[in-house]
Amino acid sequence: MKKLFYNIIGVACLAGSLSSCADFLEIKPQNEIVLEDFWSEKADVDNMVSGCYAALESDAAVRRMMMWGEFRSDNVMAGIDTQKDMNLYNVFRENITPKNWYTNWSIFYQVINRCNTVIKYAPEVAQRDPAYSNSEVQATIAEVSALRDLCYFYLIRTFRDVPYTTEAYTDDDQEMQLEATPFYTVLNNLITDLESVKGNAIKRYPDTQKVYQTGRITQDAINAMLCEMYLWNKDYANCIRCADEVIQSKKDQAEEERIKNGTSIPASEQRLDGYPLVNNYNSNTSFGSAFNEIFVKGNSRETIFELVFDNNEAGNTMPSNAAAGEWYGNFVNPGRVAAGSAITEDAEADETKRTIFQGVNKKLDARIYFNLFGGSSMIAKMVYRTVVVDAASSSPTVGYGNPYNYAKIDNVEHWYNSSNWIIYRLSDIMLLKAEALCQLMRDGSDAATVAYNNGIARQAFTLANVVNKRAYCVVDIKSTKDTLDFNNYQTKSALENLVMRERQVELMFEGKRWYDLVRRSMRDGRTDALCEAVSRRNGPNPTLASNFFGNPNTWQWAIFWPYNYEELIVNKKLKANPAYGDGNTSNIE
Repeated sequence: MKKLFYNIIGVACLAGSLSSCADFLEIKPQNEIVLEDFWSEKADVDNMVSGCYAALESDAAVRRMMMWGEFRSDNVMAGIDTQKDMNLYNVFRENITPKNWYTNWSIFYQVINRCNTVIKYAPEVAQRDPAYSNSEVQATIAEVSALRDLCYFYLIRTFRDVPYTTEAYTDDDQEMQLEATPFYTVLNNLITDLESVKGNAIKRYPDTQKVYQTGRITQDAINAMLCEMYLWNKDYANCIRCADEVIQSKKDQAEEERIKNGTSIPASEQRLDGYPLVNNYNSNTSFGSAFNEIFVKGNSRETIFELVFDNNEAGNTMPSNAAAGEWYGNFVNPGRVAAGSAITEDAEADETKRTIFQGVNKKLDARIYFNLFGGSSMIAKMVYRTVVVDAASSSPTVGYGNPYNYAKIDNVEHWYNSSNWIIYRLSDIMLLKAEALCQLMRDGSDAATVAYNNGIARQAFTLANVVNKRAYCVVDIKSTKDTLDFNNYQTKSALENLVMRERQVELMFEGKRWYDLVRRSMRDGRTDALCEAVSRRNGPNPTLASNFFGNPNTWQWAIFWPYNYEELIVNKKLKANPAYGDGNTSNIE
């Protein structure tokens, strides 16, 4: 059997990756496996599906999700000892070449191929194993199809046009050189595929498998993916439809939980207009519950899909989130990545001068402390294990629990970080819907247009305002007073900027910001917002934004990443990104 198949099976036989006590993930390695013997029973399929998740939560994959979605944006800049990783340092300098290690996309294509392999062989297993029902086969195919489509979605948002195939490669003799498929062709294929399998996916896992509800693909996760894909595809009606399905599902789950426990909606949540976001209120004047539930404990009711890491802080049972531990910070060392200068300066600025952290009282926005350690350039999210804000006065005091552990054993570095990597959560979907609503606003000043726009704007504003209200440390928990003023967001541009700002603050350091800027650039047909954001960050030359991203001849390629040099050598059908060249020359061609 070819070595390619052994590589696939090797990942399938990795140890459990989501829950140490979950049978699905307690996979034992096998010494010798051949193709004819492997695909014989449902357990073999489960092993392969587990391998798909294990590869997606590998350090190589998570670092790229962080890097590709965040590190070229204004949210971050070089931190402590960044130059020890020159590939990372060069990303902050916008000195990215095809030879930069982080342009390597192989881990995502490994996940894609394993998913394709499951799709190919799972139906054959059902014919051999009577215990593997047709509905289970279809659910498996839906699950791995979504994982494959998620990987492709990361690739096209990062590289634009990419090689695309749904064929399983199990033999080294198969032809593997593929041309890059255009961005929108891949995107439309992903949407079609997800819509076709969505109804077969698991809707809800039992309470005994709660980690699966957020740690594995469900119908909610597929709808979340579709919501964002439709937004990139400028299909705003379908974006809103899928967002509403996610929102309603989360509302139903919250209501079922209240009925089960015999409880009612607490006053601290009633102010959120019925959206079941995680409550941020602890008690009296204390806040921070949202941080602890979402980013420390994980598997929150707000989460839709996340990559699950070791919830044993010693890091003994499952992989830890080493990427967050090294890059964002740990118990011993500050991170190699720091908050962007524009972010930290804005957190300290006067109310009239601030552009990011805005509201009734800037110091009462808990996200300043959730994102930034004490408002400094050190990152708090996914670093500290507790954040408590005491809002007894207009100048809150903040307490942080210990950062995640770090140790160097036998000269090997270990980052014991158990923070999950969240791919989708409810506030993200709410703000994607708000962004779509903004795009439905019409030009014109006649009465009918004004009335229509006001209704659309009010819906978008409410979504952004609810996310903002949840973050504010309001001592009067029965107060339903808005933290933002609708009168300030009457125009499409003002409302769109509000939504973009809320996404930046709410999802900071979660791998979203660069993709948001790229999506807006593609929609607008220009890079104004992206250039303004990048030029404010301390790192690249301020003129870089206008000279590189703002160049009308190159910006459509410059906002994406170059193809890896080795990939260009191996795949002769792949043509270099013209904004970067092929790695042999720095000239733009």
